Amino acid sequence: MLAWLFLVPALAFYSFVVIIPTGQSVWFSLFRWNGVGPATWVGFGNYAEFVTDPLIGEALAHTGVMVVFFSVLPITLGLISAALLSRTRTRGVGFFRSVIFLPQVLTSVVIVVIWRQLFSLDGAVNTALRAMGLADLAQPWLGSFTLTLPVLALAGTWTTMGLCMLLFVSGAGNIPTELYEAARIDGAGAVREFFSVTLPGLVPQLAVALTLTLIGALRVFDLVWLTTRGGPGTSTITPAVLLYSKAFTQQDVGGAAAIGVTLAVLSLLVSIVVVRITDRAAS
Repeated sequence: MLAWLFLVPALAFYSFVVIIPTGQSVWFSLFRWNGVGPATWVGFGNYAEFVTDPLIGEALAHTGVMVVFFSVLPITLGLISAALLSRTRTRGVGFFRSVIFLPQVLTSVVIVVIWRQLFSLDGAVNTALRAMGLADLAQPWLGSFTLTLPVLALAGTWTTMGLCMLLFVSGAGNIPTELYEAARIDGAGAVREFFSVTLPGLVPQLAVALTLTLIGALRVFDLVWLTTRGGPGTSTITPAVLLYSKAFTQQDVGGAAAIGVTLAVLSLLVSIVVVRITDRAAS
């Protein structure tokens, strides 16, 4: 009985901040509504437009690029860090962990300011290129139709690499040293040791890193909106940016809600798939 006294308020709060807003979003997605006037029932019409809209396809393609920079690269770099540190003990590891993890705690506005300063016409990147005699390569990185997306996505690698590294290095520290000693006695090299000892021991941390980084790639908004607002043209538009634009620029609340519900479902599916795969790998 005492447990219910604590559980009921928690469930009420969770319902107020999660379940009810989610239900409202699903309900709004079934209407054509500008947020002010009367709503018109369209059923799954907004979802049909979501599937057929070519801009959605472009936004999802950009999300694929974000997945590479927000998830694949940071996880790869984090695993390499864990593999190197598991073989040798280096002084000052805690300091380097803090420095690499620092971007994770920076606000989006700070990251945007840093990236604008780095990649502006007179920024550090172009200045370094000119100093090395590569002035022909200097360009407006955040104004290019082909390079702006990967340049922005690179900020995702910079911010999430610290989280992945911290997870994997901490996890590798919990792997019994006897396993490494046994592998080395058997003549295992660095690569074999990594795949036979380090990687299996990091499955739980890998599941967390995959879930967080993949969902982060799916819902990336602030970095793009504060930097390019989806431009130049639509070269950096993402589903989250399109959602915001539909809701507050085109006054299409129903269409925006449909995008939001779809992204929520995709995030849930990503979490389920990652958990299933890592559970099988661990067993």
